[in-house]
Amino acid sequence: MIDIINLSVTYEGKNKVLAIKNVSLTLHKGTITGLVGESGSGKSSLLMAIPGLLSPQVTVEGTIIYDNINLLTLNESMLNSIRWKEIALVPRGAMNSFTPVLTIGEHIEEVLEVHLGLSGSVAKKRCASLLEEAELEVFLAKRYPHELSGGQKQRAAIAIALACDPAFLLADEPTTALDVITQKEIISMLENLVKRRNMGMLFVTHDLPLATHICDEIAVMKSGEIVEEGSPSKIVNAPRHSHTIQLVQALKKIEGDLS
Repeated sequence: MIDIINLSVTYEGKNKVLAIKNVSLTLHKGTITGLVGESGSGKSSLLMAIPGLLSPQVTVEGTIIYDNINLLTLNESMLNSIRWKEIALVPRGAMNSFTPVLTIGEHIEEVLEVHLGLSGSVAKKRCASLLEEAELEVFLAKRYPHELSGGQKQRAAIAIALACDPAFLLADEPTTALDVITQKEIISMLENLVKRRNMGMLFVTHDLPLATHICDEIAVMKSGEIVEEGSPSKIVNAPRHSHTIQLVQALKKIEGDLS
């Protein structure tokens, strides 16, 4: 379990910006929690605060408990021992973050060597297994990023995040810029991974209909605050906060009854 308690995030500078305001949220293993909100609502700031990946110029206050440890009290070395192995990230735009001169296999094997000490045939075997789990052909390990489609690169990014068998996966808009069919395939794969591995996942998106299909719980963000939490059915059929009500009504007009 990851227990986020009264988290606040402030971007320092000439004009300070309070991006997250006393947010509390609990993530459970085997559960997909959706974090839904418009651009600038603070979704990505919350996600990046969990593994301590915000800039040093950002002030983070509150408590993030994982395995009885407050992650906000750890130094960089201690955080590195938790990243990848316990809490892994699929960052926004992950499919565009590959090093162009490295093959997909070399990307995965680098993570395996740095964080697990695996190399040679053992790393290659593990790499093949991860590609298969991400529903990619094993021969793609020898391909360079530019030789893969957008959907294939997104799957490869997920395979990299899974390399160290994390307990939690933080996915920041993992279906952005993908066509509808590929989106559905990625969503189905993520659902299966969570069930098979009993992982917890924080799924960040601006797409409420998408969240209602994949998530077990949904938290709606507005201006740095979580304004409503509940099951997809509760959020869609019995929204309480005015922002959630407006969001659901607007989407129903466009896409019909979400339920």
